[in-house]
Amino acid sequence: MDSQILTADHLVTMDGDNRVIRNGAVLVRGNRIAAVGPLAELKTAHDARIRDFGNCVLMPGLINAHCHSGVLRGTAEGLPVWDWLRLYIDPMHRVLQPNDAEVASWICYAESALSGTTTTVDMWRYMHGSAKAAETIGTRAVLVPYVGEHPDYDYFETLESNERLLDEWHGRAAGRINVWVGLEHLFYASEDKHRSFIDLALKYKTGFHTHSNEAEIELKEMDRRYGKRSIHVLRDLGFFEPANTLLAHCVWLDDSEIGVLADHGVGVAHNPVSNMKLASGIAPVEKLLNAGVAVGIGTDGEKENNNLDMFDDMKCTSLLGKLNNLDASALDAWQVLRMATIDGARSIGLDHEIGSIEVGKKADIVAVRTDTPRMTPLLGEGEFFNLHYNLVHSARGSDVAMTMVDGDIIVDDGKLLTASMPELIEQVHTVVPDLFARRAQFLTANRDGAVSPV
Repeated sequence: MDSQILTADHLVTMDGDNRVIRNGAVLVRGNRIAAVGPLAELKTAHDARIRDFGNCVLMPGLINAHCHSGVLRGTAEGLPVWDWLRLYIDPMHRVLQPNDAEVASWICYAESALSGTTTTVDMWRYMHGSAKAAETIGTRAVLVPYVGEHPDYDYFETLESNERLLDEWHGRAAGRINVWVGLEHLFYASEDKHRSFIDLALKYKTGFHTHSNEAEIELKEMDRRYGKRSIHVLRDLGFFEPANTLLAHCVWLDDSEIGVLADHGVGVAHNPVSNMKLASGIAPVEKLLNAGVAVGIGTDGEKENNNLDMFDDMKCTSLLGKLNNLDASALDAWQVLRMATIDGARSIGLDHEIGSIEVGKKADIVAVRTDTPRMTPLLGEGEFFNLHYNLVHSARGSDVAMTMVDGDIIVDDGKLLTASMPELIEQVHTVVPDLFARRAQFLTANRDGAVSPV
């Protein structure tokens, strides 16, 4: 089995002690991490070729806990979430075609890999194309179809198409591709279909993912329909029965809902940039963490974030937490790094495999350059140790020099090795005009847009 030693000036393990090793090294054997320690020790103990990244930090690959592939970047602006869905997003879904969806996944997975993301939870459409993109680019993906089982949303994916994706792609690409059961939002399924989502996840022993508590208006509609808050509704309907349940956003939670999430082991994907852009509010992240809830970080889609750079979202996570609490010590850099790595892995039930650089785990590793103005000065030890602060508050995805997933390097020297970026960009420019024209035609015939859930 092929073995190699990766080394750099600093190694951030994100293990239980947040251990940092100066001149650290990782022995990668096949797709697994076989040893971790100082370079001098690994060189002596193991006969393997050495790849020295020099002025870099080696760290676990970032985990994007909530994303939507798409090609609407910069064209869906200036509306709160439900109006945004009605006028921009759902009309796009009405006219989306399989090739559009596949092209979107190719460009989004490429962008993610280039910026150090090794695992993406992607809720999207026609995801056989997404699976092909993930398989070829080499990323790790949790594919979650946008299912709508309601007469008003019959243009989304269905439970039937979700099951086909499970049958054909779950566990493929040497285990890099997992398929979950997805629901756009509880309001996008009629009540007679709710149990079918849960049963499908239980049948395949897989996870369930949806949006919840994203905007304040949702709470009033939940109270009107069910006389309860959103998390209590999801619990009582059985949506927390699957092996893993992950909820995106969770901005408008009360203490009782946080307790329910903690009691049922439900993961939360925090989306700070999206929540700011759509003026949805600020999630109570510190309360969730203090309750023991596994909170990951998500970019959300390119249309509600405008980039898929997890380093950008880490900084916003930290700053938004400080602003929300009016406490400069809130959500410190180590907490945020854990949310983007090991806690993000825990939120999707994969912390036994990814999220930290530890022996036995999958070799999902990135190298971040430190020889840049924004990472200077870099102090890797002593009283003014600032490595973690620089990674959260200073680094950008463009500083990523190398991305390894499952033991394979897919980005090297800042360049994607597994696909041609110019070709992917050209494909987007080819499909977008027709997609926008079809959406415009729908909106001309339907001046109020798609049916609003609330």
